[in-house]
Amino acid sequence: MKAQQQKIFFLISFLVFTLQFAQVKISGKVIFRNKGIGDVNVTLKDTYDGATTDTNGNFSFETVEKGSHSLVFTHPKYIDVEKNINIDNQDVVMNIDLKEQISEIDAVVVSAGSIEASDKKRATALLTPIDIYTTAGADGQISSALNYLPGVQKVGETEGLFIRGGTGTESKIFMDGSLINNYFSNSVPGIAGRDRFNTSLFKGNIFSSGGYSALYGQALSGALMLESVDLPDQSSYDFGISPIFLNAGFQKLGNNKNSSYGASLGYSLLSLMQKVFSFNTDFIDAPQGLNGDFNFRIKTKSGGFFKYYGMYDSNKMGVKVPSLENEDEYNLIRLKGKNTYHNLSFKQKFGKYLLNAGASYSYNRSNLNFSSEKNKIEGEKSQLLNDGNYINFKAVLERKINKISAIRGGFELNNTDEKLNFEEVNKNYKDLISSVFLETDLGFSNRFSTKIGLRAENSSYLNKNNVAPRFALAYRLAREWTTSFAYGLFYQNPESKYINFPADLDFQKSQHYIFQVQRSSEGRSLRFEAFYKKYDQLIKTFTINPQENQIQTALNNQGYGYAKGLELFWRDKKTFKNIDYWLSYSFLDSKRDFMNYPMSLKPNFASEHTVSAVAKRFIPEWKLGVNLSYTYAKGRPYYDITTKMEGDKFVNFTRNEGRLKDYKALNLSFNYLPNLGKKDAKSFTVFVLSISNILGSKNVYGYNFSQDGSRSSAVVPPVNTFAFVGVFISFGVDKTQDAINNNL
Repeated sequence: MKAQQQKIFFLISFLVFTLQFAQVKISGKVIFRNKGIGDVNVTLKDTYDGATTDTNGNFSFETVEKGSHSLVFTHPKYIDVEKNINIDNQDVVMNIDLKEQISEIDAVVVSAGSIEASDKKRATALLTPIDIYTTAGADGQISSALNYLPGVQKVGETEGLFIRGGTGTESKIFMDGSLINNYFSNSVPGIAGRDRFNTSLFKGNIFSSGGYSALYGQALSGALMLESVDLPDQSSYDFGISPIFLNAGFQKLGNNKNSSYGASLGYSLLSLMQKVFSFNTDFIDAPQGLNGDFNFRIKTKSGGFFKYYGMYDSNKMGVKVPSLENEDEYNLIRLKGKNTYHNLSFKQKFGKYLLNAGASYSYNRSNLNFSSEKNKIEGEKSQLLNDGNYINFKAVLERKINKISAIRGGFELNNTDEKLNFEEVNKNYKDLISSVFLETDLGFSNRFSTKIGLRAENSSYLNKNNVAPRFALAYRLAREWTTSFAYGLFYQNPESKYINFPADLDFQKSQHYIFQVQRSSEGRSLRFEAFYKKYDQLIKTFTINPQENQIQTALNNQGYGYAKGLELFWRDKKTFKNIDYWLSYSFLDSKRDFMNYPMSLKPNFASEHTVSAVAKRFIPEWKLGVNLSYTYAKGRPYYDITTKMEGDKFVNFTRNEGRLKDYKALNLSFNYLPNLGKKDAKSFTVFVLSISNILGSKNVYGYNFSQDGSRSSAVVPPVNTFAFVGVFISFGVDKTQDAINNNL
C-alpha cells in the first residue's frame, strides 16, 4: 500500500513539473498617450487565461496554450484591440497603445455661457420645469426663475431678461427653434409684463448668458431656447383655482399612442386681492386676463414628428398715478392688449440626415390711453396704439460625422410689420431679416471638443449685411472638472420703437469672451465664469419736442460700451437628505454711452453685486414641500436725462442722478400633496401657498421726474408683500414619483 502511494505521489509531482516546464509567461504594458492604463482586461481569446492591468498598465499571466492565438485588450473607455501572437517555449512580451472610445456619455460638452435643463442631459440639468414651479418667488414663470441664476439682473419695473449688462430687449426667447416675438404680456409703464407661456408646456430649456450657437441671432446679450413637450404618457385633465385665477385643460392621447391633442382655458382677475392687500399701485381697473391654447402632436410612421401650439390671450388694466407737472392732479393710464401666437415644427430623419423645420406667426396689439382726471370729462386724451405682425421660418439640416461630431446648417426668415400711432408720430415699420448659418461640433476625444459656427444676416430695412463668426472649445481637466472658452460676434437691429423718422442706421454689435471652469458630480454642480463683452454701434437717441412728450427717436449708431464680470454657481442635492439648494453670485462692471445718455455711464438696469439663494426641503412623512429663496442686489444707479436745444442741435444732459437703495427680497412657499403615496389615487392634488417678500422690504425700482426736473416720484412694486393660495388637480395621471424624485 505504501509503495502504491509513493507511485501516485511521484506521478503527480512529475505532471506538475511537466506543466510548469510547459507554461509560457505572457506580459506587457498597456498605455494611452504614454501613460499606463489600469483595469484593462487582457485575455487569450477562447481560453480562460488572462489578467487585468495594474494602476501602471502592467499585466502578466501564464498559459500552457501553444501555437497561434489572439490576445484581446478590452476597457469600456477605449477601443477593443486584438493582436495575433505565436506561443512556443519562450515568454511573450506584448506592449499595446490603446485608442480612446468616443462616447456621447463620456465626451466633454462645450458649456461656456450656457446652462442646459432638458431630457437630453439630465446629469447637467439645473432648472427643470419642476424646479421653476417650486422656486419661491418665481410664480411659476421661467423668466422669474432665471433671476436666481448668475448673470441675470433683477429689474422689476419692466419685463425682459437683463443679462450681463444688456437691456431686456437684447435677449431673445425661442420655442422649438423659432423666435417668439412678444413673449411677455402687454404692460403699462412701471409694471412688468408676465410670461405668456405656461411653464408645463416645455420639457426643457437651454439658457445662454453669452456665446450662444450660430443657429440663433438678433440678440446682443443672451438667448433662452425652450423645447416643448412631446407625446404625453397618457390622457389627463387638469384644473386649477385660486383667488386670482381659474383654469382648466386636458391632454388626450390617441389609441395608437402616436398622436395627441389638448387645450386649456384660463381667466385671471386681481380685484379680490386688492381688498386683502395694501397695493402701492392705484388700479382704477383691476388687472384681468383671458387666455386659451390648443395643441396637437403627431408621430408619423416614418419616424417624423409634428408639433403644433396655438394660443390667444387678452389683458387690460388701468392705473392712476400722481401728476408730476400739476399738483393735486392725477394721470390715468388704461391698457387693452391682445395677442395670438402659432408655432408648427417638424422633425424627420432622412438616412444620415436630420431635418428640423419650424414656422411661427404672432400678432400683438397694445392700446394705451393717457388722460388726466381734470380733463376726463372733456374727453381729452392721447393714445399709443401699436399693432404688430410677425412671421418666422427656420430650417436646419444636420448630419452626424461620428458619435460626438456633427455638422449642421440652414436658413431663417424673420418678417416684421408694425404700425404705431401716437400724436404726431404715425409709422409703418417693415423689415425682413434673412439669415444663413453653418455650424460644426468637432469631438477630437472624450476630453477635448470644439464648436465652430458662422452666421450671416441681411436686413431689408437697414439695407445692410453682417457676418458673425462664433467659436467655443471645451477640455476635461480631470474626471469631474472641465473648462470651456467661447468667443462670438453678435448683431441686432435697433429697436423699432425708436425708429420714428428716416435715419442712416446699422446693426448694433457685441463681442463676447467667456471662460468657464466647472465641476460636475452626482448631485452636485460648481461653476465659475469670467466674461468680457464689448459693445459697438449702439443707437443714440434724441427726444422729439421734449417740452411736450418723451418720445425717443434713433439718431445714429455712435454708441458703445462694455460689460465684464465674474460669476459663481453652486448646487447641492446630495449633502442633506431631501434638501436641494443652490447659491449664486454675480459681479458686474458695466458702462455704456447709448440711447440718450450724455456720456458713458453705468446703465440704470445694472447692479454691481447680486446674490441669490434657493433652498427646497421635502418632508415625505408630512407630504409637504417647503421652499425658500432670497435675493440681494446692490442698488442700481438712476438718472434724470433730458434734451435741450443748443443752437440748431439737440443736446442730452443729466439733471438728477443717484443710487437706489439695495434690493432685498425673501420669499417662502409651501406645497402640500395630500394623496401622495396612495397607489389607488385617481387624481393628483397640490395645494400651494406662496408669500413673496415676506419681510416686507420697501424696494424701489427707479424714479420718474417732471419735465423741469423739480419733482420726482418713486417707481415701486405694485405691492410690497403678496400671498398666493391655489389648488391644482390632475386627473388620469399619477405624478407621485415625479414629486418625490424632484423634491417638490
